[in-house]
Amino acid sequence: MSQAEPQGWTVRTGGRDDFTAVVETVGEALLAPDERATSQARLSPLFEENGFDRLLVAVEADWPHRHRTTEDERVVGDGRVIGSVSSFPFQMTLPGGTRSVAGVTGVGVWPTRRRQGVLSALMRQQLADVHARGESLAVLWASEGSIYGRFGYAPATSEYTGRLATSHTGLRPDAPRDPALFVELTHASRARADLELVHAAVTARQVGRLRRSPAFWDSALRDLADDREGRSLLKAAVVHGMEGPVGYALYRTRNRWEDANPCSEVHVKELLAVTPAAWTTLFEHLASRDLVARLVFDGMAGDDPAHFLLVDPQRLVTTYDDSLWVRLVDVRTALAERSYAAPVDLVLEVTDRHAPWNEGRWRLSADASGAACETTRDAPDVSLDVARLGAVHLGGNTLTGFLRNGLLVEHTPGAVAAWDAALFRPESPFCDQGF
Repeated sequence: MSQAEPQGWTVRTGGRDDFTAVVETVGEALLAPDERATSQARLSPLFEENGFDRLLVAVEADWPHRHRTTEDERVVGDGRVIGSVSSFPFQMTLPGGTRSVAGVTGVGVWPTRRRQGVLSALMRQQLADVHARGESLAVLWASEGSIYGRFGYAPATSEYTGRLATSHTGLRPDAPRDPALFVELTHASRARADLELVHAAVTARQVGRLRRSPAFWDSALRDLADDREGRSLLKAAVVHGMEGPVGYALYRTRNRWEDANPCSEVHVKELLAVTPAAWTTLFEHLASRDLVARLVFDGMAGDDPAHFLLVDPQRLVTTYDDSLWVRLVDVRTALAERSYAAPVDLVLEVTDRHAPWNEGRWRLSADASGAACETTRDAPDVSLDVARLGAVHLGGNTLTGFLRNGLLVEHTPGAVAAWDAALFRPESPFCDQGF
């Protein structure tokens, strides 16, 4: 029997009544292992906190009634959902201060409706909506990088997982220490107030981090059996000083034995410290747990303290992990509100086929006192696609790499080097918040 021809579809704003269909559609697109009811229960609080007005759905109308069933979770009032995209409103630490950004999530197209323009229509409409809301940046975690580069996104951070045998956890004698600090260990949920204080303090100063809302804190501290994967309950080691909490580690342990020898593991979900001495105290707590043979770190920045403070840092085995992708939705605003490390004055010629309001020539003039970005008819110093701007906006990459590999055009010799000097950041950007 031949397959019915796909009918027409439209993109519209979604709502609470579409959420079940969206979970089904995106879950199938991403090969989600969870039962859909489990996924919906996990995601619903995050959407409820912010409302459903950021949800976009592609709906296939006029699907023949003979193909409809009451069990089809994708059927909504005006047809059947075949694609979706959404975003969360985040406050993100950027060069120059904390700004509102759109955290893009829930992107998926039903497998039999791929290659029909559905995703392109959803992503273009989302960019227009984000621009209308006044958010100059969009960020996401990419399941497939080849998809999002087409829409102007680019990886902007370098993040790693790490593994370290406890036999190699010795720190340098001159590692910063403070004898007044002490560690309290408890169930993670019991330490939430302290965790929130530390996270807010670190987030305020580290580029790339997102402020964590109540619903996202609930998600971060969720401790169901399915989350443990054979490991322990979620623990919180909190470092305290004279003025209160100054660091914490969220971790689980995995009890293992081989040939009557202990080889247990500590799996570190988050490790945040307000001071270098607090980091040392936390690390030595993790490394000194009895029966533990290895530390496993879920996420590490490129300049994590371990790279500098371990006696033998090459024993820390790191693997490149997901990178946060950044997209300039409003080039003029994003460049003007950024801070710069050195004076710069140049004309950029930007191409952006999905956000035409960004297309054209922009004069960027900036120094330590601030920045301005205005349209101009002057000849360009540099021509580039909007994705290159996203790659370097957090300061984790350089434009010189794109120039050297023919991915942008330098019309004025030295312009790219001058721009890189202005974009420089002393610390690696890092984001520990999945969404």
